[in-house]
Amino acid sequence: MPRLLIVDDEPGIRRILGSLLRSDGHEVVEAPGLARAREVLLAGVFDLVITDQKMQDGDGLSIIAACKDADPDLPVVMLTAFATVELAVEAMRLGAFDVLTKPFQPEQVEAVVRRATERTALLRENALLREELHRRTGDQGMVGESPEMLALREMVLRVGPTNATVLITGETGTGKELVARALQASSSRSDRPFIDVNCAAFTETLLDSQLFGHERGAFTGADRSRQGLFEAANLGTLFLDEAGEMSLPLQAKLLRVLVNGVVVRVGSTTPRTVDVRILVATHRDLLERVSQGLFREDLYYRLAVVPIRVPPLRERPEDIPALARHLLVQVASDLKMPGKTLTPEALGKLSRYSYPGNVRELRNLVERATILTRSDEIRAEDLPDLAGEGDGAEAGAVALTRWLASLGKRPDLRETLVEVERRLVARALSAASGVQAEAARRLGLSRSDLSYKLRRLGISASAEDSED
Repeated sequence: MPRLLIVDDEPGIRRILGSLLRSDGHEVVEAPGLARAREVLLAGVFDLVITDQKMQDGDGLSIIAACKDADPDLPVVMLTAFATVELAVEAMRLGAFDVLTKPFQPEQVEAVVRRATERTALLRENALLREELHRRTGDQGMVGESPEMLALREMVLRVGPTNATVLITGETGTGKELVARALQASSSRSDRPFIDVNCAAFTETLLDSQLFGHERGAFTGADRSRQGLFEAANLGTLFLDEAGEMSLPLQAKLLRVLVNGVVVRVGSTTPRTVDVRILVATHRDLLERVSQGLFREDLYYRLAVVPIRVPPLRERPEDIPALARHLLVQVASDLKMPGKTLTPEALGKLSRYSYPGNVRELRNLVERATILTRSDEIRAEDLPDLAGEGDGAEAGAVALTRWLASLGKRPDLRETLVEVERRLVARALSAASGVQAEAARRLGLSRSDLSYKLRRLGISASAEDSED
């Protein structure tokens, strides 16, 4: 049951909100002002705080600060009868989840509370999963708080302890090997060998010999017998990176291992039985290669028992600051250099870039800045100009600022916020080609919340982005 704190010096407002939210299944605690709210926040854990803006012993902005001191992830919804654009911007800057104007509609409050408590539950679940994954695997560098990373960690925890073959897909540089190592570390084979091989780094003949071994005299230069990586990884895990590059004959041999656990060395007819868990990674679309005749369909379905997709960095930009700090510590250790910090401006610059090279490119930027920056602090100007920086969030912020400026000096806050919301929802729906589930995911909403907004804002399911 979500636990809510209502802070308001008007008993009538507390009573109305408390009754509404208790009937919706929430546990509600009330505080008449800032002083009591601080005491309550120190004494208990809450999922959401709803606060008035003007009170006798403080204001809503002070409540937001107190909440962030108690729990940085605690969402705060501010109520105000004196709505201005400046107040809304300042509240959001301090970390408010939303700003509602009085008088408010019960449905409006219920929708905001639902979104906020769902977000709190997601963040706490993410933290628990991260702690559990760290306990089992040392976290393997899987840094991030985004929903995508939550889903990835949960999948690792569920699949890791099994012997299932896993197909890890994702763009180059996303960290597919980290996922493979986390899967192995959370399995019963964690104390057994973990052997990785880049299939794209060898010719067909050499890869055959590497994987399956060879007998003496099997080919020119084979002056002694040698076991392959399948035998070396017996009872452990073999990670085949870039397996989409394997030739069709090697694919047939791999399929045999998956079917019956048997390997045959090059130049031999003697089968050897191995017990190996196979993890496979590729940046290619294997189904497309199947359609092109470049990859065996039967092998694909043997490999993709459990498919795991590693999201590119541009799909989880909220993870960039934490990841950059993590890489900063890692790079300093690897280079045996004193640790450095990133200024907020430098973090902002890194967060606005789309990273076609993904995490590998971010590490490259951090490593370069660590080496070349003379001070202990890496500033924005110490980073190279990043092509495409600001194409997303920064461009949107600039466009929003220009639009707000066009409204004049005394805009109506309620109408302005409704129009901003309408544009954002319409844009997300258009980007999702009218698929409401996808639009809801892009907006961080539940499907029911999005349906409510579409009805309230008068947007059809096939809405186009009408912003000029």
